[in-house]
Amino acid sequence: MQAGTTGSESFEQWRETMRHTRAAELTSEHADTFAAVVHQTHVGPVSVLKTSFPSIQVRRTQRMIRRCDQELYHLTLLTSGRGLVETGGAPQPLTAGNLHLVASPQPYDARFRGEPGEPGASGERAHVDGVGVDLPMSMLPLPARRVRPLLGRALPADRGAGVLLATFLTGLAAQAALLRPGEAARLSTATVDLLSAWLAGQLDIEGSLPPQTRQAVMLHRVKSFIHQNLHHPDLTPSVVAAAHHVSLSYLHREFTRDSQGETLAAFIRRQRLAKAYRDLADPALHDLPVHVVAARCGIPQASVFTRAFKATHGMTPSDHRRRARTVVPPGSEHAQAAE
Repeated sequence: MQAGTTGSESFEQWRETMRHTRAAELTSEHADTFAAVVHQTHVGPVSVLKTSFPSIQVRRTQRMIRRCDQELYHLTLLTSGRGLVETGGAPQPLTAGNLHLVASPQPYDARFRGEPGEPGASGERAHVDGVGVDLPMSMLPLPARRVRPLLGRALPADRGAGVLLATFLTGLAAQAALLRPGEAARLSTATVDLLSAWLAGQLDIEGSLPPQTRQAVMLHRVKSFIHQNLHHPDLTPSVVAAAHHVSLSYLHREFTRDSQGETLAAFIRRQRLAKAYRDLADPALHDLPVHVVAARCGIPQASVFTRAFKATHGMTPSDHRRRARTVVPPGSEHAQAAE
């Protein structure tokens, strides 16, 4: 589902759209000039949302809770703007970069406002932008009573599992509509694993997570570590294992099992060549010599890089760069003339 709205009548349309995801009272002081965007995609039982809107108030009462029999967690990463969430205690302020979690069985009152002068995703100024997921509470391996102290709080997304979760949510919201069914099923499981690990870390109860969840999160951390360190030529499976305080044999076994046969060394090589493929086609990097692009991807030997690139992509790095330069960007004057 995708929707964009503008004006007072459109505020009612947007509010009706959002009611499909949250049984709550939605009001806005900008109802007469309301401009908002919402993208919703279902990834298995998980609903992924990307939203941009002016200031709003979201109020969920006990009466609304009694009328709704579906118990959901609503997790949001605020990417611009600020908020104030009250779940029965002192109001919790939220700022861009915070994660926060609420549960449908609990009343809450939340206010969100764009920062003056801050552009939003909808193209208007002073908007609130965020990405998030809704998922059945029953999917989490953590009891609801253990999670309850975290509801409505501003929680950090700048360290540990919070970084992984925030990065994952942003990527999931961007790509959710393009996923194939098999990919969607795997990513809904990954969402639950990362959310569970993040919550358990906040509560200092990581040991209570199922072994499969801890293993899945470890592999997410491994892949994130690899992507961040592709430029290091000495990035090897041994280095990765040491950085994550696990034995090389254990990491090989778990990684190969999770990737359906691809080894860790093969994954590192594939990611390096994929990055080189993208960088060689990037107009901003056209002045970089091919061997410099290769070195930036962790392959300092030019001859080794050329052979591996051609074996993978069926052309030399230079040929790929030349072809990329001749592709006419959609919407350009040349493209319009060709049409």
